[in-house]
Formats: sequence, C-alpha cells, structure tokens
Amino acid sequence: MTNPPGATAKSDRYKYVALANTTAAMFMATLDGSIVIIALPAIFRGIHLDPLARGSISYLLWMIMGYRLVQAVLVVNVGRLGDMFGRVRIYNAGFVVFTAASILLSFDPFYGGHGAMWLIGWRVLQAVGGSMLMANSAAILTDAFPADQRGFALGTNQIAGLAGMFVGLVAGGLLAAIDWRAVFWVNVPVGIYGTVWAYLRLRDNGERHRARIDWWGNITFAVGLSAVLVAVTYGIQPYGGHTMGWTSPWVLAGLIGGVALLAVFGVVETRIAEPMFQLSLFRIRAFTAGNLAGLAVSIARGGLQFMLIIWLQGIWLPLHGYSYSDTPLWAGIFLLPLTAGFLVSGPVSGYLSDKFGSRGIATAGMVVFGGSFIGLMLLPVDFPYWAFALLIAANGIGSGMFASPNSSSIMGSVPARQRGAASGMRSTFQNSGTALSIGVFFSLMIAGLASTLPKTLTSGLQSQGVAHSLAQQIGSLPAVSSLFAAVLGVNPVQHLLTSAHALSSLPAAHQRVLTGREFFPHLISAPFHQGLTVVFAVAAGLSVLAAFASLLRGGRYVPPASAGAPPAPAPALAGPASAPASAPASAPASAPAPAPASAPVPVPVPAPAPAPAPAPAPAHDQEDRRPHRS
Repeated sequence: MTNPPGATAKSDRYKYVALANTTAAMFMATLDGSIVIIALPAIFRGIHLDPLARGSISYLLWMIMGYRLVQAVLVVNVGRLGDMFGRVRIYNAGFVVFTAASILLSFDPFYGGHGAMWLIGWRVLQAVGGSMLMANSAAILTDAFPADQRGFALGTNQIAGLAGMFVGLVAGGLLAAIDWRAVFWVNVPVGIYGTVWAYLRLRDNGERHRARIDWWGNITFAVGLSAVLVAVTYGIQPYGGHTMGWTSPWVLAGLIGGVALLAVFGVVETRIAEPMFQLSLFRIRAFTAGNLAGLAVSIARGGLQFMLIIWLQGIWLPLHGYSYSDTPLWAGIFLLPLTAGFLVSGPVSGYLSDKFGSRGIATAGMVVFGGSFIGLMLLPVDFPYWAFALLIAANGIGSGMFASPNSSSIMGSVPARQRGAASGMRSTFQNSGTALSIGVFFSLMIAGLASTLPKTLTSGLQSQGVAHSLAQQIGSLPAVSSLFAAVLGVNPVQHLLTSAHALSSLPAAHQRVLTGREFFPHLISAPFHQGLTVVFAVAAGLSVLAAFASLLRGGRYVPPASAGAPPAPAPALAGPASAPASAPASAPASAPAPAPASAPVPVPVPAPAPAPAPAPAPAHDQEDRRPHRS
C-alpha cells in the first residue's frame, strides 16, 4: 500500500525541518568551541587577567579544554537517554541549557582569577547543553531521512559542525573587536529561536527503548575519561622545574587511574542487560572501522587548529607587518581557505556517498588530508601565502570528503533502536580525539621548543643589551608561556621587560628592536619549525591509519534503485503459518517466490487478507551491517 500524496509531502517537509534545525544546533555548539580561542585576548583584557602571570596558563587551558572535556564525557550518556526517553525531548532540553549558559557567560561580574572561574564554570554548563544537541542530532536525522538520503543529510549536519569550528575563528575576532561579551551574545537569539522552533516542529518518530539507567557504567566511564583528559590538560603545563607536568604524581595518578576505570567500565558493560555503551555494536564492521578512522582523524585535526594559529599569530603575521594586537583577527581571516574546503566538499561528498558508497570517497579524502600535512611540513616558516592557502584548502577538502560518508556509514549500519547510543559513541570518539590531540600536539611542540628556545632567547636578549641575569630569567620561562603569549596576541619580550622595569633603561635603538614585530618571531622561528615538523609528521601518519581503517568498512554502496543483483527475500512475518527467518534452503517448493524490490511481498497468513511484508533491505544496509569477522 502506498502512502497518500499528502502524507508523503508532509514527511518530506518534516525531514528538511529536522535537517535545518539540527544543522543550526550543530553549527552553534561547535562554533562556541572555537570562537573563544580567537576572543581570548579580548576576554583576558576584559576581565583584567595578565596572560603571562602565574596560573594564567591554567585558566586559558580550562577555558578551551573544559568545553571539549565535558562534551567527550557526556555525549554517550545523553545519547543513551535519548534512546530511552525520546531523542527530541533530550535534544530540546539541550537547546534550553545551552542558551541559558550563553546568557550567564556574558554577565561575568568578576575580574582576574574569579572572573576566569565564572567563565570556566558556565562554559561547563554550556558544554552539557551542547552534548545533548550533538548526541541526538544525528539520530534525529537518521530517523527522519530514508536510507538513500542519509549521506546527504548527515554530511550536511556533520560539515556544519566542522565548519562551526573554523567559522568561529573569524567570528571570534570580529565580535571581540566590538566587545568580548559579544562572542556569547551571538548564541542567544539563535538559541531562543532554535528552542521554540524545535519544541513546535520536531517530533519523536524513532524507536524508543525503555530501560534502566546503567549507573555503574555511567560512573566508571565519566570518572575514568574525565581523569584521563584532566591529566592531559595538566600534563602540558609546567611542573616544578620541568617544562611539562607529565612526571607530576597527580598527572600520573590521573592517567593510570583513568585507564584502570575505563577497563573496569568495559568489564561492567559486558555484564549488564542494558549497557550504556553498546559494545555489541563493535561487531558491525562499518561501525567499528568508521569510529576507528574518525578517532584517528580527530587526533590529527584537533591540534592542527592551534598549531596554525600559533604559526600565524606568533611568527608569520608579525613578520609581515601586523601588530600583535591585530593578529588574532587576521589569523582567522587567513584561515578561511580551510573553512571553504569544509563547506564545499562536505555536502558534495555526502551526496556522492549516497550514490557510490562511503568507502572510496572517505578513503580518498584521507589521502588528500594526509598529503596536505606533508606539504605543510615542506613549507618554510616564512611561507608564500598562496602555497599555504592551497595546502590548508586541501586539508579542509580532504576532511570534508571523509566526514560525511563516514558519518553516514556509521549511522546507517546500526539498528534503529540504538541510533541515539551510536550517535553518542561516534561523538565521544570525535571529542575525545580532539581533546587528546591538543595534549599530544602541544607536548610534541613544547618538547621541541624546550631543547633550543631558552638558549636562543637568552643570547638574543643579551645581544640587545639586556642584563645577563634578566635575560636568563626570561629565557628560562616555560616554553608553553611563549606559545600561549602568541595565542593571546601578546609580544612576550616587550611584556616581560616592561614588567621588570628594564626596557626604559636600554638605548632607544635596542628598545625599538626588542619591541618591534620581528625580534621575537625570528628568535622562535627555528625551534618552532622543528616542533612543527614533528607534529605534522604525526598527523600524516594518523591520516594513513584513518585511510586504512576506512578501507576495512565494507563493500561499495549500491543504491537500491540501481542494484543489479536479484532482491533478497523478504523476512517472514510472525504468525502460525510463517517460516522462521533462519529456515534452511531446502524449504518446500510451494513457498511463495519473492516479489520485485519495488513492490510489497504478499505472504499467506491465516487471516482474511494477506499482509504485506517489509520491502527488502537496501543493498548498502545489508553490506554495512555485516558483522566484523576476524
């Protein structure tokens, strides 16, 4: 029986309403993860916080990492709650929480450290709302769209999220030039409209599976992953006389204890009837390979944003005549080719994956993605911009080619009743990879700087007449301080010499050199390039790993309309006269032959009228749901 034309039109309208609303939500949630990075100089000035003072590094890291840490921990939990109590219900609540937190963030009444703690606290609440949006948006779209259109829908949604990460870099610079609070105000009208729109128009049309909350699983997972990510955050900060904190007992306890709790979590989930983390989904090859590839890409891509910002703000832009106070805005503008690559390739690759399959397009995207890192390794520190723009555009194109097909493959491979949990698990791998990436990339960069920067900085200051004791004191500052000074748009040499009241006692010619735009970039460029080469080499290796994992996801996508193979028999209906689904091939010859894929298959049952059996599963669903075989 076919649907009436009115019902079909209504269904078409609803799916695009769901796409528009969830895409706006994803863009807003990820935009706020990056908009703060560029606005940090204005925020630090607005709350009167010295960027190079003791403890400022911790505030800066928590403003950035706290948001990502909470999202990484919560997305699985709220995705599971969506399966249990309704995906749209949890999603709508996320809009309310996110909008309320954005309002509170803009009314910071404190200054200094207290002002920073206010922002960090409400950013955590904002991340809770963002997790509720991110975990359920993909599941809502999977419920709303038919299988042959999910690649386009999920690709558009995913690219909106990825684009938000990089649009935030430009938006943060523009809005912070008006007022630092504007970076939080921008969410309020979108959040209010999106909340009302979602409550009025979205509906729960997916399967809802009532179950008990897995308290032990929730606790061990949340505490274990939090411990690991918090330890990573403190591991890249100085500890005692060390440039980083990886030898700190607290960091080691967090890493070891967190990993141990995650191992306990894995055991708990195998012994509970209704687990939070559906480990059985890892028997599906497309789900396992897609998440492994997604994790590798998130680690490769997460720290890239920071490395490029430091490269531009700390070295390249000052060398090309831009003042330190203007570098945050211009860094965002010069990274626009990266955003453009996302926006162009994402929806296109999603549409193509619906036609030709996920594996080839996603794997090709990883080849382009990895090649761009090799090209960036070969660039000199003071590069020609056209070459840099082409390489970061290629990086964005490759990442967009991968994201849409990969999301479609993962979400299309799981049973309908577990889509919320699957979406949360996918987001957990993505957010955890991003948080880990920041720790890994900064550790590699700081290790490279720490070996040469102190000596280089000390000798450079002495050559300009700075006393040996003061030059040695500045040179011995943690390398991470110099990196974050660049992120905050501050010339650390000028700032530190002024704070020590030593700048005014130097000859005018030396003052001009030390406070100029080229002195610090020239000093840091050689040590920075060594660290940058290591970082990009690791990212290229992760891209190869992601490409290999993508190849393992399964066969080529075959659209149902063009499938050349005979359609699979329809599953038998439940009832006294129906044969079991696992009936042997030697069934009686009188069994009805399967009808063509485009028509319902009548199956005789002991009832006055025959009941239609479900149409055969699309070829790509059969292929994506194959269990992983070792």
